Amino acid sequence: MQRKTNTIDANGKVLGRLAVEIARLLRGKDKPDFMPHKDEGDFVVVKNVKKIKVTGKKMKQKVYYRYSGYPGGLKEIPMEKLFKERPQEVLKRAVWGMLPKNKLRAKMMKRLKIT
Repeated sequence: MQRKTNTIDANGKVLGRLAVEIARLLRGKDKPDFMPHKDEGDFVVVKNVKKIKVTGKKMKQKVYYRYSGYPGGLKEIPMEKLFKERPQEVLKRAVWGMLPKNKLRAKMMKRLKIT
């Protein structure tokens, strides 16, 4: 199986629509021999992540959470702060949520390169 490399310019694209496009390419849904249980997707390289558009009030209102496992260990970071520090992390989390929740998800994410 030959994997292609798709390069996407994120300049001016909306976050969610871009994430859908990336998830589709990582899964291989654009191929005629697509099967949900096989990992036959392509590599995806995304450029200009800092120029992604976010619609609505998401920058102010959306909050990302992580939990350490300890009591009182719930950490939260607003999207606005995370986007300023690491815009690639915002895109990565959006794509992560759109891939199937099984053992193939981590393998698919390894083929995503964000510059």
